[in-house]
Amino acid sequence: MNNSAATLYCSNLNCQAPNPQSHNFCQKCRTPLLKRYLWAVGEGIEAYKAGDLIAERYLLKSDRIILDTKPALSPEMLPEISNSLMPYLKLSPYQLHVPQLYGLLTPTEGQRNAETWLLEQVPIYSCGNGEGTLMPELTSVWKNASAMRQLTWLWQMANLWEPLQINHVGSSLLTPALLRVEGSILRLLILQADRSSPVTLQNLGQLWSKWVAASHPTIGKFLEQVCQQLNQGAVQTAEQLVGLLDEAMETIGRSQSCTYQIVTRSDTGPTRRQNEDACYPPSPSSTNPSLPLAIVCDGIGGHEGGEVASHLAIATIQERVQNLLANPANPLNPTALTLELENFACAANDVISQRNDTEQRLDRQRMGTTLVMALAHAHEMYITHVGDSRAYWITRTGCRQITLDDDIASREVRLGYALYRDAVEQSGAGSLVQALGMSSSATLHPSVQRFVLDEDGVFLLCSDGLSDNDRVEQYWETEILPILEGQIDLSTAGTRLIEIGNTKNGHDNVTVALVYCQVASAQTGQQVTALQMGAIPPAAPTPAPAASVRSQSPSASRIKTKIISPQSTTRSPLPLLLVLLLLAGVSGAIAYWLIPEVQDRVKPLIGLTPPSSRSPEPSAASSSPSAEPVVTPSTSVPSLEAGLLLQTTRSTTKNVQGKEVPVLLRRGVQAPQNQSVVGLVSDGSILQVSSIQRNQDPDSWLQVKVCSTLTTSNSQLSPEKVNSGTPNPRAVPEVTYRPIKQGEIGWIRESDVLPVINPNFAPTSANLGECAIGAADPTPTVTSSPSK
Repeated sequence: MNNSAATLYCSNLNCQAPNPQSHNFCQKCRTPLLKRYLWAVGEGIEAYKAGDLIAERYLLKSDRIILDTKPALSPEMLPEISNSLMPYLKLSPYQLHVPQLYGLLTPTEGQRNAETWLLEQVPIYSCGNGEGTLMPELTSVWKNASAMRQLTWLWQMANLWEPLQINHVGSSLLTPALLRVEGSILRLLILQADRSSPVTLQNLGQLWSKWVAASHPTIGKFLEQVCQQLNQGAVQTAEQLVGLLDEAMETIGRSQSCTYQIVTRSDTGPTRRQNEDACYPPSPSSTNPSLPLAIVCDGIGGHEGGEVASHLAIATIQERVQNLLANPANPLNPTALTLELENFACAANDVISQRNDTEQRLDRQRMGTTLVMALAHAHEMYITHVGDSRAYWITRTGCRQITLDDDIASREVRLGYALYRDAVEQSGAGSLVQALGMSSSATLHPSVQRFVLDEDGVFLLCSDGLSDNDRVEQYWETEILPILEGQIDLSTAGTRLIEIGNTKNGHDNVTVALVYCQVASAQTGQQVTALQMGAIPPAAPTPAPAASVRSQSPSASRIKTKIISPQSTTRSPLPLLLVLLLLAGVSGAIAYWLIPEVQDRVKPLIGLTPPSSRSPEPSAASSSPSAEPVVTPSTSVPSLEAGLLLQTTRSTTKNVQGKEVPVLLRRGVQAPQNQSVVGLVSDGSILQVSSIQRNQDPDSWLQVKVCSTLTTSNSQLSPEKVNSGTPNPRAVPEVTYRPIKQGEIGWIRESDVLPVINPNFAPTSANLGECAIGAADPTPTVTSSPSK
């Protein structure tokens, strides 16, 4: 009889049969066995030795490396996530490089009970001869790597610098033991919290200086110059550093050549009457294309709309890409190409949205589509994405999902509300938060990622008819990896993937596009001129307050969201605007001096200054309920933004009836009120804004962290009764609330907290408690979302 510790259970929920670890397929249902390796974080794991089975599920393979023997079951979660773990959630868009929280390891009775968290998507080999072992440290393979690969690793570090620094884990990039590599991909073992002193680009230059002597001769002088400029402070931003490395990679990239094969397949599936998916090149197709472009779209809106939307998107984008590449006058540097691809996605969105408007389609009747697109250019692959169709990158060392679904579950993780394995179990987790055609391009945030190619690989684009239920993770090794080994051709692999989607899932249309990239490096004897550092790119100007920044991934677009209006021949409205502003100012001044209530609303706002140096977001003060208007003062008031530190002056404010009500910190925005209150915001509390949420409610909500509490309010209130019908978030139940405590996190209405803010508050290290200036990062605005 097999040792239970050596048993691996099938990931098929309808099977879950036990199997020996040596098997690759379930001996009962023939599903490929999913081997999910995890990394244990915490002191509790130190009580166990290799071979122990923990919690009747987790097999300790070696020091902190764990195999989940029951991958079909959800891991255990904690009701609250500690602040030390929050960076893993905030950095979920960077999952190609940053590990993600998997769940909590809780020992069974009799075992040591100490908290241990498990990380997934860690740099551990899941197949091959090194299965179950850590990937190598960057420093151990640096000297044997090609010039392009060394530059690629440095480029990824430069792209990761800013998001990690914002989340106070920038020192992770300065610790060689945490820097692991999977081929050309840089991966972090864990996130390491920064110490008291902030890390700087000078620290990065000092680390890189140690690698100069072992660097490839072609880039040795270049890297030495870059390190000197970093150490001297001449390179001031990560964006400047990325620009220098981009130029170097472009030069090296000219010495290698890339060839591409593209195969597309699309099928209605066994249960659908209509195929709402679409792809480019049109299915079925096998080609060595002159235009290295592949697109997959999954239509939304039923047979009367989804099919139309997906084909409109492909026709619009394909035409624009073709025109762009055919025009030799267009300078296609990475920044320009990224911006063009974003604009193409917005153009497709507008074409579909205008069709919806013409046909008077409203709400859920509107047709839309997802989008995932691959465009090869020079030594790079550009992946453009909206919705939940996915892209995967398969090389000889592994398969990685490189897009993040635009759905409720992923948003919950990104905002720090839940772990992904928990979020996907919630009702409505798969509902989309954005898709092409559902609304104006002003609210669309397509992602564009860049991947440097220096080895053979396959990019798989697919609709959720294939990706659901982890089918790609289960079958990539048997169906896609053989392409790289020359064992099957691309066309055969495409046909097999359609069959897997139909037989193993079968609930939807299935569409796939396979892009096979073959890279040939410089031939033996071919000389590549040694690089010299060019001019340092100028620092990017501070964006205007009205410009919003797209959500970034390590290789994603750095272009600001901007919808370009058509040229107008009408006269400038500036004179009229000046007259209106003057009238508004006079009216505001009269109201201020004659109406005391207006003074009460205006005074707390004047002089409110964010401590962060980040550009402010648009003010949300004007979005309060119409029953309680907020008068905007003529004095310029900076907007609330993530990272802002606030001090309260009292614990009560007035509601719409003029009664004193408590200022409450809540656990959620829409939870029933009696269950959602964390506590009373006491006098003198110092709060830090983590994020701002805006939805269909006319008011805004702030997620805040309690930095410190100076006094406790004992004021007696006359609370109102809660209506027994729909909970009123502004009503006050007849209960006594405890004061909030340092370190607690919750939600508070913007209109409740604005009147009680101390306008003269000056944050210092002595009164910040657990917070730090500029510690938070703005999160995207939450809007109503289409359901797919």
